[in-house]
Amino acid sequence: MSDEKKPRLKGFPNVVAKQVEPLNTNEKFIEQYKDTQIKWLLNATDGKYAALLIIDKGKISVKGIENKPKKNLKRENAGWDGKISAKTQIFVDLLTSEDLTLGSVLVKVLTFRIRIRKLKKVLLLLKLFEF
Repeated sequence: MSDEKKPRLKGFPNVVAKQVEPLNTNEKFIEQYKDTQIKWLLNATDGKYAALLIIDKGKISVKGIENKPKKNLKRENAGWDGKISAKTQIFVDLLTSEDLTLGSVLVKVLTFRIRIRKLKKVLLLLKLFEF
């Protein structure tokens, strides 16, 4: 009877959650990430909220974090392993892209439309879009 109510996501984190939460029913995804614990911070620089994408032993979830004050997004406070910052439209384009590749992301990085921290951890994020 003590159902833990999930906090309602607003803005950008809600969009991210709708894109990735169907992976919780994908057997291939669950099997591949059953031993993985990782957190990525997707910071929509022009939005009110950033999305903390969490994979915990084959289960994926999203948590919203307010962009202001900036200390909310620091690694010590948010606990992320990798971070991507960009404008909301660039994230939407990436999340809805049918042919997301390392090359398409690299072009955006080189043109300073995407900023990445902890690149090695962020590269694991691209594998999510194979499902």
